[in-house]
Amino acid sequence: MSRAKIERVLVRAPSHLHAGNMDLEGGLGRLYGTVGFTINNPLLEVIIEKSGDLYANDEYAYRVAKHYIDRYIPGGGARIEIISRIPEYAGLGYHTTLALAVGMGLNTIYGLNHGLEDIALTLKRGLLTALGLYACKEGGFIVEGGFKKGMLDKMVPPLIFRHDIPSNWLFVIAVPSRPMEKLRKLRVEKEDKVLLKVDMPPELSAYLSRLLLMKIIPSIIEGDIRNFSSALDEFNMMLGSVWSEYQGGNYCCPIVEEGIWIMRRYLYGACQSSWGPTFYGLTDKEENAFRAVEELEVFLERRGGGSVFIARGRNRGIDIHRLD
Repeated sequence: MSRAKIERVLVRAPSHLHAGNMDLEGGLGRLYGTVGFTINNPLLEVIIEKSGDLYANDEYAYRVAKHYIDRYIPGGGARIEIISRIPEYAGLGYHTTLALAVGMGLNTIYGLNHGLEDIALTLKRGLLTALGLYACKEGGFIVEGGFKKGMLDKMVPPLIFRHDIPSNWLFVIAVPSRPMEKLRKLRVEKEDKVLLKVDMPPELSAYLSRLLLMKIIPSIIEGDIRNFSSALDEFNMMLGSVWSEYQGGNYCCPIVEEGIWIMRRYLYGACQSSWGPTFYGLTDKEENAFRAVEELEVFLERRGGGSVFIARGRNRGIDIHRLD
């Protein structure tokens, strides 16, 4: 049956965990380059239905849908209902994932032929770092190669490595509540101004790139979770020093720093995702994962609340299901 006849879809899109960027110095002509994971929890679920007008139960979803419709579907409309969310401003990729999910849903119900890269370029999401784009397209463990200097928002950073996340690897993920409002304000007011002004010493970029090429990538190919996690922990912590002027230390706040030390007692390594406050660690031992969750739940309860949960890697991207 023709895609043009589809009227209503459920789009299910994964969140992602950020580990860091290889090059904020740009001496070789490219900037950023991102390392990270696609995970199976939390998932974004959005129902998108063809309509004569435009409605969304989320302001950002409304804005991106209007932009897409105005450009490609003049006179078109849709009803957009988010039924399962990813926490906003938490380092889990909510806005990029939502934009791409809405774009793919509209693309499907109107029978267009746009790829995810076309949608990203139209909506200007997933272009400074393309981790969210490739999480939605490919899933798995992702390394993307950054954008050419002077080409931000004009090109899609290339995918340079992707690997399935082993099914027995467990992510323990913590999202503290107390730092959320501060970080939301920081990201809304300062993110665009800060992201292209960070000063990274070239020797640090060189070391991070070597760590990625000679330890992180070989370790996931070999299924060596210990070396993979310890290298990722080092990568993330060293990159944090570059952001310390803006976040006050290697991590975004004392709660995350202390929580990461708790994770290291039970897991093979731990990282802050993006600007936080989400932090996470890896293990292949269920008992250790459950013990980490128990201690972190008590810790966060004493520090203003939050959530702690276990996820696995997701080795595929967006799913679109026809509902009509």
